[in-house]
Amino acid sequence: MRFPEETEIKKLRKNLDITQSELAAMSGVSQSTIAKMERGVIKGSYDAVTKIFTVLEQEMDRRRQGLRAKDVMTSDVVSVQLGQNIRQASDIMRASGYSQLPVFDGKRAVGSISEYDILNRLREGEKMDDLGARSVGSMMDDPYPVVTEETPVEALTSLLSTTDAVLVSKKGDIVGILTRSDVLKLITAENQ
Repeated sequence: MRFPEETEIKKLRKNLDITQSELAAMSGVSQSTIAKMERGVIKGSYDAVTKIFTVLEQEMDRRRQGLRAKDVMTSDVVSVQLGQNIRQASDIMRASGYSQLPVFDGKRAVGSISEYDILNRLREGEKMDDLGARSVGSMMDDPYPVVTEETPVEALTSLLSTTDAVLVSKKGDIVGILTRSDVLKLITAENQ
């Protein structure tokens, strides 16, 4: 079994918000030994290092399995309304930094629109002024799937392999959105 450097113990432990004392209790390695290993003062025995990294890995797995849509969603759903025009949708995308948006009719999700859709129309020869004046509803795609706040992350990763985003609902109201980058942030956070 190959482990990261002992100096990575502190980074992993802090990412999991575990104290040295808690890690000591979980792994059976003394708190003072963990502190010395984290500072690089001593090299831990193979047995101690194995116990510590095994516990940290198990805790990461346990927490990952418990993640739900509400834990990783973005609460601020940037969207466009059905009656707005493409110019307005484009402005919202540029200002927010998102390349795709859900389309709503009031509070109801009815479609989606992306930079790709807009650029594709321009490539096909549609004039920029004409395209900008068109309504979002005239060229939107299907709406994003909607899941509940309690949907496990594992189910979301499957959905996100076939769609750009997933909307999250609570009691019928849209309360968040998840994109592929939200799920990828979980991988980055675990490896820091």
